[in-house]
Amino acid sequence: MALLEARDIVKIYPNGVLANNGVSLSVEKGEIHAVVGENGAGKSTLMKILYGLEQPTSGSIQLRGEQVVLSGPHKAIAQGIGMVHQNFMLVDSFTIAENIVLGSEPRSGMTRDLKKAVADTEQLSKTYGLHLDPMAKIIDTPVGMRQRVEILKALYRGAELLILDEPTAVLTPGETTDLFNAIRNLINEGKTVIFITHKLREVMDISDRVTVMRDAKLVGMVNTSETSIPDLARMMVGREVFMQVERPPVVRGAPVLEVNDMLYANDAGRKVVNHISFRVCRNEILGIAGVEGNGQTELVEVLTGLRDVTTGEATVNGVDVLNQGPRHVREHKVAHIPEDRLTNGVARDASIADNLIIDSYYRPPFKQHLGLQPEAIRKHGREMIAEFGIVAASEDTHVGSLSGGNMQKVIVAREFSSNPQLLIAAQPTRGVDIGAIEFIHQQLVDKRTQGLAILLVSADLQEVMKLSDRIMVMYNGEIAAFLPNTPDLTEEKLGMYMLGAVHQTPEELEAAR
Repeated sequence: MALLEARDIVKIYPNGVLANNGVSLSVEKGEIHAVVGENGAGKSTLMKILYGLEQPTSGSIQLRGEQVVLSGPHKAIAQGIGMVHQNFMLVDSFTIAENIVLGSEPRSGMTRDLKKAVADTEQLSKTYGLHLDPMAKIIDTPVGMRQRVEILKALYRGAELLILDEPTAVLTPGETTDLFNAIRNLINEGKTVIFITHKLREVMDISDRVTVMRDAKLVGMVNTSETSIPDLARMMVGREVFMQVERPPVVRGAPVLEVNDMLYANDAGRKVVNHISFRVCRNEILGIAGVEGNGQTELVEVLTGLRDVTTGEATVNGVDVLNQGPRHVREHKVAHIPEDRLTNGVARDASIADNLIIDSYYRPPFKQHLGLQPEAIRKHGREMIAEFGIVAASEDTHVGSLSGGNMQKVIVAREFSSNPQLLIAAQPTRGVDIGAIEFIHQQLVDKRTQGLAILLVSADLQEVMKLSDRIMVMYNGEIAAFLPNTPDLTEEKLGMYMLGAVHQTPEELEAAR
């Protein structure tokens, strides 16, 4: 008998979106069960239903052989189901122990018993091998430790089945290894884990079985030992997917972007980007590796005109581009794939054609002396849809109705068609499916080989290592290392720099920049 069964789950949202279409899932006690699928495949909706955050339109859930109605998370928790969300739900100013018992605090008479909370936390962490300091404040703990806190929170509330939603998205390789060891300890203690991820290598490393979803439907369930990464990718996408990108050898050209002694301090006075210097040259992809929150976002926004720098300089082909706004930056042949496509990348209520000329509408052929030229704009839209494989009814389709992958292709098409000399690509494949990732990776490498200078920022370390010629590691707003992307460079070595455990000398940094 399965521990958990979801049978013929259908979920139709009020706007008519069919998120789950007759999906069934069976999870055995004591297994690590991976659920994979492209962005929009319906896996997150299914997990929300299993945790009571959403209610199915039809279908049923069986738990330990009995039908249950999970009308909210409190019902799921009462039934022994816990969920660790991708975005942590912790109180920064509280200690680890206070966060773990929050809402279920032990009491001594009428007051909270902090000593027992600490003792309970210590016992839990010892039992499951999730070692931490109960008295440390969340604000002072690294991301990997916060993940442990979230897991222990669920275990404290009696979870027997844990749903982990993209648990490695912001972890270093070392932290991921620690997490996987902790998950195996949970299984040894009789727990069951559902593991949601986009990273197929992790699926092969950690899971016992895999359920694959595509287009809101169940594609199939396979034993991990009987499948492979290419097979899973084919199931997810519905066609052959090429997982590797060839980077033809090229000679590094002249510097295009030069950054010297850049300092950006936020409103609180914290040095988020702390006196860094580097350059990006023609025919190269300089990748930035680092745990999110170490200054990468602020660096990109300063370079693209979205923030004003505090001190320092940055030039593109010798021209100063700082503190003069995005249009000035773009006028000097800089393209930008933004980290948050919905905020800075597209106008959702505008058409594909309009989004593709949003940075060039004031220039010919899109504007002549009489004003905008609608046919030239639409013709350009049709050409870009064809060239970049954007799946849409027409160039008049509103961007907001597109999938995440196709929305990202619109941005890539616009930025590449501007004939830039420098491309700043921040999280270029975040939240998009395998097929779109394959396409975007190939486009980046092709443009680099044709002479473009590319600054790549990604939280996905595999992506950085796959595409970059050199890698710049950022830690706490500083550059920790410049490393050539040679075959002997490992994720573990990069992870040591990302955690601040090692740091190149100023002389080494100057020689390599």
